[in-house]
Amino acid sequence: MGRRIRMSGALRAGTPTAGTPMAAAVLAGLLTVITVTACSSGADDARSPAKTPSASESSGKTALTWDFEHIVTDFSGEISDVAALAENDIWAVATDQRTLDDPVHLLHFDGKEWKREPVPEALGESSSPPKLEEIGDARIWLRPQGPPPSHIPPGQEPPHAGEGWAAWDGTSWTEVAVPPPVGVDSLEAAATDDIWALSGEESALHWDGTRWNTYRLPYTAADLTIAGPDDVWAVGRRATGPGTELDYGTYGQPAAMHWDGTSWKAVETPVVRFDEPLPPEASASLGQVFAMDDGEVRAYGTNTYNHGEVENEPAEGYIRWRRDGTKWVDQRPAPGQCELRTPLEQDDKGLFLDGNWYLTEAGDCVKIKRHRLPVDTGARKNSNQSLWLEEIHRVPGTDEWLGAGHVQVNQSGDPFGAPVVVRLTRGGQQ
Repeated sequence: MGRRIRMSGALRAGTPTAGTPMAAAVLAGLLTVITVTACSSGADDARSPAKTPSASESSGKTALTWDFEHIVTDFSGEISDVAALAENDIWAVATDQRTLDDPVHLLHFDGKEWKREPVPEALGESSSPPKLEEIGDARIWLRPQGPPPSHIPPGQEPPHAGEGWAAWDGTSWTEVAVPPPVGVDSLEAAATDDIWALSGEESALHWDGTRWNTYRLPYTAADLTIAGPDDVWAVGRRATGPGTELDYGTYGQPAAMHWDGTSWKAVETPVVRFDEPLPPEASASLGQVFAMDDGEVRAYGTNTYNHGEVENEPAEGYIRWRRDGTKWVDQRPAPGQCELRTPLEQDDKGLFLDGNWYLTEAGDCVKIKRHRLPVDTGARKNSNQSLWLEEIHRVPGTDEWLGAGHVQVNQSGDPFGAPVVVRLTRGGQQ
């Protein structure tokens, strides 16, 4: 489905790693951007703008706003995913958090109205919301959603193995004839006959149009992306090799892997470590990999440890790398509030970042504004409201962008979450 974000809460109005807006200010002060030291062949990013303008509010030509496309008013919950084949063929996955009886359903927009639809029978019964995957320009897959690979115990088969998948062709849902033999996560589709997915932490699956082939990965993987034909990247962590050796235990290190059309190979990564004395259970890893439209590959991760065991704790660090020929080098830090945020999607004007931020091609960090809910939804005028998005996607063949999530309404006696689909408005457009 193009590039998908799979980090928990990644699009939410907080920080890249925290699930609450309140944590943003705290982490901004505690986290430092990890740089590649001389021993790991670091370099500056000459491709980025020379200047680093400060973050700006949406104004003038750079103004961006999430407008309400659809507000669900008959239940409290969220819309966890959205996908489209056209402006008059949009699907969303919704969850009613106030009931345990059939809480998950679909929403469909036919160009005139939104209607509630059941989850196709092929997927069976589940209280977990399924995932929508855009496969090419004319097909959507609906698949069971499992936990991230890092949440699956070693040796345990991912859930949803062998369960059915459904396909939408613009007219009807049918069962996918050959679903993956195991549960998957982090699915990426370059074409209808070129689809990659992670299964567990150390396996990747590839669909060639006829069958699913399984490949063993060199290291534990958390995410993957397709940069081009026979150019697929996965990132995660490793427990062996340079930088992992300690007098006691191991120091987990960032890991990168590459598919060249023949096999998956380990790719050297810089060593990341805290200064001595090391904090307890220190470990570094990569959690996201992102392919730019021009083919450049970027990787994102953290260097962290078990907090609360020592005084004078060091600051955690963010890893921000890009692939430069045959090595990983530092990215030039983005300005203002965009510095510690990770990319979700790219258009011809810039990058959508988590937390409702946008980094323009000119290097401006722009906050995407949002509206308050109408009072007839039950949201009071003095309520505190925040927009939390789970997914954003472009409508195929257009410059239109849709987001899926909910507006959290905090008010005395009756807090609730309003499931919403939003549409991006640029400049003075309405």
